[in-house]
Amino acid sequence: MAKTNPFDFIQQVRSEAAKVTWPTRKETMITTAMVFVMVVVASIFFLVVDQVIGWGVRSVILGLGG
Repeated sequence: MAKTNPFDFIQQVRSEAAKVTWPTRKETMITTAMVFVMVVVASIFFLVVDQVIGWGVRSVILGLGG
């Protein structure tokens, strides 16, 4: 692989960075809101699953002990 000098490398990096399509402020805000909503939904889901599993384990342990 051929080596490039630092000047050429910086030019290539700037050229590639110019091709990037950056999201608008609105798109960023919508995506951020969607992430927060999904975090809340996942948290509630795992809370419910944890409570159900805990209830099942407690009922088995108490059922065997009694």
